[in-house]
Amino acid sequence: MNSENEPKRCLGCGVILQDENILQEGYITSLENDICQRCFRMKNYGEYQVVTKSNEEYIEILKNVGRTKDLVLYITDLLNLEEDFNSIRSILPNKMILVLNKKDVLPKSVKEKKLIKYLEDMKIQVEEVIVISCAKNYNIDYLLKRIKYYQTSKNVYVVGHTNAGKSSLINKLIQNYSNNPQELTMSPLPSTTLNTVNIEINEYLTLIDTPGLVDAGSILNHVDEKTTKKISPKKEIKPRTYQLRKNQSIIIEDLIRIDYVEGEKNSFTVFVSNELKVKRILNLLNNEELKDLNKTTYNIKYDEDLVISGLGFIKIVNKGVVDVYLNKDVKAFTRKSLI
Repeated sequence: MNSENEPKRCLGCGVILQDENILQEGYITSLENDICQRCFRMKNYGEYQVVTKSNEEYIEILKNVGRTKDLVLYITDLLNLEEDFNSIRSILPNKMILVLNKKDVLPKSVKEKKLIKYLEDMKIQVEEVIVISCAKNYNIDYLLKRIKYYQTSKNVYVVGHTNAGKSSLINKLIQNYSNNPQELTMSPLPSTTLNTVNIEINEYLTLIDTPGLVDAGSILNHVDEKTTKKISPKKEIKPRTYQLRKNQSIIIEDLIRIDYVEGEKNSFTVFVSNELKVKRILNLLNNEELKDLNKTTYNIKYDEDLVISGLGFIKIVNKGVVDVYLNKDVKAFTRKSLI
């Protein structure tokens, strides 16, 4: 409930509601309503209105979280694991559970224990690593038990990058364990939650959703809405493997080109949404597709992934040299193979 002096906030995204300016965030036709026009149209019509906020604003919110002693759930997308997890610790010294979401999009053959060990080997300072799937309701019961075990007060904060599935998880916890009719706005597009939103699950647990940190290097910030929906996988990914020799290429839609320029015969396995077209070019010397994009050269070691932020990753078995053509603002990096 809002006190008389406290502004009313949207139950979907947390923004302060107002009925004076249709062009500003939080617009609502009547202050008797509980969700803003943006959330209403997103929820009922699938429409999305871009709202630009800087990470500085989001980080200030997280710094306030860091001043509490409350438990934090850090949600991340298994298909798009961040390059550096420990950087968040400079902002959030709280007790933390690392929640690996969207297990359902990885092949069923990928074992949960292997994923947990991979993260533990990175020496991330967290209480526990837990693998879940909101879409399949997988491990949600176990997560709730561990929340009870680690929580230091009634309040538990939910943080993570945009599109990691924070709102999906909270909605699943509401659905499974609460009579609260509230539902957070969900979208496959960045920046859906605009401010903190408090959701009371029961008498001992209130989840506080925070705005998703915007990864400026994510490909999702540099494509149109239609492409964003294609990039976000809706079901289990079917890996596509290509045997490449020197001077052959892989092209994913019109998004990225990977030229294999040096090395022995090699195996490239592509882990991206099934809706994205992938093709092999047998002779890169006679093909100029996507060469107008920014080129970066990577020296690949044995069993490494080439990760494209927001898109997925390519597992490369043997060492070699690749030239990657990609939007100059999209981040790519290599890591030890996840799978």
